[in-house]
Amino acid sequence: MSLLFPLGLLALAAWLVPLLIHLARRQQYAPLDFAALRWLQARIRPRQKIRFDAWPLLLVRLLLLAALALLLARPVLHGGGADTHAVTVVAPGLDGAALRGQDAKGDWRWLAPGFPALADGAPASHQPLASLLRELDQTLPAGAPLTVYVPDPMPGLDGERPRLSRAVNWRPVPLAPASARTATLPEVQVGAGIADAEQRVLAAIQRAWSNHPLSPARAAGTAPNDGQLGVWLAAGPLPTAWQTWVQQGGSVLVAPGAAGAGWMPVLRDAEGAVVLEQRQEGSGRLLRFSAALSPTALPALRDPGFPRQLLAVIAAPAAPTLAPAATQAPLRGAAAPLPAPRELSPWLLALIVLLFALERAMATSPRRGAGA
Repeated sequence: MSLLFPLGLLALAAWLVPLLIHLARRQQYAPLDFAALRWLQARIRPRQKIRFDAWPLLLVRLLLLAALALLLARPVLHGGGADTHAVTVVAPGLDGAALRGQDAKGDWRWLAPGFPALADGAPASHQPLASLLRELDQTLPAGAPLTVYVPDPMPGLDGERPRLSRAVNWRPVPLAPASARTATLPEVQVGAGIADAEQRVLAAIQRAWSNHPLSPARAAGTAPNDGQLGVWLAAGPLPTAWQTWVQQGGSVLVAPGAAGAGWMPVLRDAEGAVVLEQRQEGSGRLLRFSAALSPTALPALRDPGFPRQLLAVIAAPAAPTLAPAATQAPLRGAAAPLPAPRELSPWLLALIVLLFALERAMATSPRRGAGA
């Protein structure tokens, strides 16, 4: 056991208060002369000793002050039995419900910031999976078994194979090949929030790419197909189906000024002004123009070579950080997580309440009379 604030023990100086009170209020004895004892020889009176009246009450008051001082010092208890139940995490983009199957028990979580429960729904995570694994390893107790489901190929690398303090049950989940995204010309698939002027611009880009008309708008609950460029210009976040599709390698064009960090210029005009920006999202990416999708707001659209320049950006690999999941199995050797100390404050508060109730009961007892 250790104390977080040892200076709190200075409150033990308050012990002097009940000691002085009990000394000052002890019972005084008045001498009474007896006529029959008048002729007895006087003896030396014994030396008076310090004596406390109602010493059980004094002891309770001292214990109450000691408990208050210890509460101020914030004691914590190290060690103890840690919860070492098995934990299973699933990377976003995978079907967590299908992986869990018929197993209704166990601690299943998403491999995402905060490690939410699997039942909370698939989160949108932009943090590298390797970094999340290191954080999770230091969060769990040292003896807790860990099972990890990751997509194969695995996105979210951060330049170094993760090294953890425990052995991991590594479960790569093969994904369907997505070669169609680069083998064929992309097709524009629009969603909600497309104005008529913007739709005409997108239709012109589609005709320049493949001489095909623009596909009908797709509902929020239906994500684009592989090989398509999704366009969602409505305000607010992407629908869940579209977010999952992006995490698995899709590309979506969002409204100018979309929130979020990590945007990088990928296309500039002849004067060097930014026309198109990109942000990595799992295995996929988000794209946004620097202005509204109209020739007036975005003069680069008048350039006859703009569709070809845009096609070069769209056809580029969306996720250059992919790697076979088998090669990214965590290594051993990291420092084991320290056991989390347990605070004793709740127990001390309960003890203080009990001592205070006992002190009041003893102090107001009729047997004590008017003293104390």
